[in-house]
Amino acid sequence: MKRVHAYVSGRVQGVNFRWNTKIVADKLGIKGWVKNLKDGRVEIIAEGEDENIKTFLKYIRKGPILAKVDKVEIKEEVFKNEFKEFSII
Repeated sequence: MKRVHAYVSGRVQGVNFRWNTKIVADKLGIKGWVKNLKDGRVEIIAEGEDENIKTFLKYIRKGPILAKVDKVEIKEEVFKNEFKEFSII
């Protein structure tokens, strides 16, 4: 199992990025959350199977059709198994 903490920069707010991220996370069985930050970035914490996290990260590097992802900062963290679902904050 793996846990990642990510910050996504670019045109990622107002383009359904969080909603689409939740849909992808739910399909992959990933738990955690996604939220908009005041500086225009999106922050994500995600926990799940290694391969599913890998697939999830591929998605967030691209985002939904209206998004333009410029940068993704990812840190691996200690898996905590602290979430029951993937939430939009």
